[in-house]
Amino acid sequence: MNNKVELLAPAGNLEKLQAAISYGADAVYCAGQNFGLRAFADNFTVEQLTQGIDFAHKHGAKIYVTVNIFAHNQDINDLTEYLHQLGELAVDGIIVSDPGIINIARREIPQMPLHLSTQANTTNWASVQFWQQQGIERVVLARELSLNEIKEIRNKVDVTLESFVHGAMCISYSGRCLLSNYMAGRDANRGECAQACRWKYYLVEDKRPDEQMEITEDQQGSYILNSKDLCMIEYIPELVGAGINSFKIEGRMKSVHYVATVVRAYRRALDSYLGDPDNYRLDPELLAEVQKVSHRGYTAGFYHDKPQAEDHNYLTSRYLRDYEFVAMVKGYDRQTKQLILEQRNNFKAGEVLEVMPPKGNIEHLTVEPMFDQNGKQIAAAPHPQQEVRIATEVQFPVYSLLRRPPGE
Repeated sequence: MNNKVELLAPAGNLEKLQAAISYGADAVYCAGQNFGLRAFADNFTVEQLTQGIDFAHKHGAKIYVTVNIFAHNQDINDLTEYLHQLGELAVDGIIVSDPGIINIARREIPQMPLHLSTQANTTNWASVQFWQQQGIERVVLARELSLNEIKEIRNKVDVTLESFVHGAMCISYSGRCLLSNYMAGRDANRGECAQACRWKYYLVEDKRPDEQMEITEDQQGSYILNSKDLCMIEYIPELVGAGINSFKIEGRMKSVHYVATVVRAYRRALDSYLGDPDNYRLDPELLAEVQKVSHRGYTAGFYHDKPQAEDHNYLTSRYLRDYEFVAMVKGYDRQTKQLILEQRNNFKAGEVLEVMPPKGNIEHLTVEPMFDQNGKQIAAAPHPQQEVRIATEVQFPVYSLLRRPPGE
């Protein structure tokens, strides 16, 4: 049994990086201000990247930086300096897709591990062998592969194989989408995706341009390109058995609540399986946990078969949001016996909230009494990111998240 399966989490900013690692990620992937494919994520300045690397390495985790745009000539001008900067910062690997960038990286920072992005659309073992010959140490496989195809690749190559196990699915080939560029002038291959596949579409006939025809009979329109989100937490044994070395969670644009909740669930499921594979059964509470984050419904993607109608949502692109993330624990004042929180959504005194700590079980906390940072008792916390204190004997650790269950 392979006990070295990596759990890899997204980090759209420093806070999400720290949360991902605190909740059990073995590694995180993130981007600097340039050369990444998430232009609208917060991304990392050099100072923040330095802090993130320090935090990751102190906690025994790794950090990979995306350099996976398809570069134009003007991008190459600043590339060499940036690559040397990443080398000096001692990141644990860079994620690349453009052959030119790969060639320059091999020359300029030969000691740096290179991970081939899913943008390279690697769908067969011959391609993996080719990239291995180019100095690639890890290949992020295309989302369009089945478990059987991955097994065959694993049997024919020596490189590390990484595969997405959770998160949004694009109507494209492994993220290489032209729809956003065509519809909105925003290049998804340069980090500016407009998510055009989530828009509402109608059918229009050439001779009747003013007449919009429904593709389905739903009055809200038809979301013909709107895939459900990937979720493979029910298939941990099959993923490990296929020879996948790194389980990748999508979501650098998602909230810290999403990152922490999904990482925690997969960490527990993976540890449970690797610890006792013969007697493994998925804890149903972990499946319930991934339902608590914002999502579009779930699918197994291409792992078992090509997606069918049930793997898409043709009625709406709205997210399912039953639970609401309201606060994060920032510390505990032992002198006053108060839990120090940072507000993320409005909540009020008297509510009973779920508390999800990085370690341990989910508990419940009654928000009573509640105080502001000046010690004044308050009835509600309506201001974004305001400091709130709750009197309690329980010392929940930093990065614990408070959320409101449905119906509260």
